[in-house]
Amino acid sequence: MTAEPAPLVRVRQWTAAALADLDEDHLEAVLLVSTELLTNAYEHGATPYGIRLRRSRMPCRVRVEVDDASPEQPVVGRSRLGETRGRGLVLVDQLSTAWGTNPLPGTGKTVWAEVSCERDGYTRCASRP
Repeated sequence: MTAEPAPLVRVRQWTAAALADLDEDHLEAVLLVSTELLTNAYEHGATPYGIRLRRSRMPCRVRVEVDDASPEQPVVGRSRLGETRGRGLVLVDQLSTAWGTNPLPGTGKTVWAEVSCERDGYTRCASRP
């Protein structure tokens, strides 16, 4: 019997397939940002959830957007040695060139982060369409 992958695993697989032509380091940063934003929505937000990827090529950038129905704003935790919580948005802040929130109509919000291949050490994105 084969177990179905967990939702976060499916999101990582979907993201990796959609962005397969990115440099490996850039893709890993996008995967980590996606996982962290979605984990925050699961843990602190309210259903329904949604995730979108928006990609621009000039400049090369991937914007990850995660929706949830909670009006509560994300809070950057403080990572402390030995602690296992509070690091998600610290990582998002370090890996992204910008991040923030936008209100959704009614209630809820979109938390977004942009990961650029302009970061040190990343190979520029492929120029193909």
